[in-house]
Amino acid sequence: MDNRNTRRMMERMGINMKEIPNVEEVIIRTADKDLHITSASVSEVTAQGNRVFQVAGEVEEVEKEKAKFSDEDVLLVQQQTGASREKAVAALEQSDGEVARAILKLT
Repeated sequence: MDNRNTRRMMERMGINMKEIPNVEEVIIRTADKDLHITSASVSEVTAQGNRVFQVAGEVEEVEKEKAKFSDEDVLLVQQQTGASREKAVAALEQSDGEVARAILKLT
C-alpha cells in the first residue's frame, strides 16, 4: 500500500497523524532512570479522542542518583533540632546522609 492510500484509509477511520517539528530532545522519567532521546522524530496520532505520541531517535539511559537518606531521617533531624524540613534536608545533604552529623550541624 502506498503512502497516499494509507493516509486516506486513516482519515476514513478518524485517525489523524502529524509530525511535530523542531523537536530537540524527549525525556522519559521513571522511578529509577531517565531516558534521553536525542535527534528525536516525534509524530502525534489522534484517534477516538486519544493522543498518542510516537518517538524515534538515539536513546541514552541515565540512572538516577539514589537519596542517601530517607524521609524518616529527615523527620528525626526535624524532631531533634526543631528545624524546618528544608533545613533538615540541607543538613543531611551536607552530612552525606549521616543523621548524627546533621543534628550536630543544626544545634
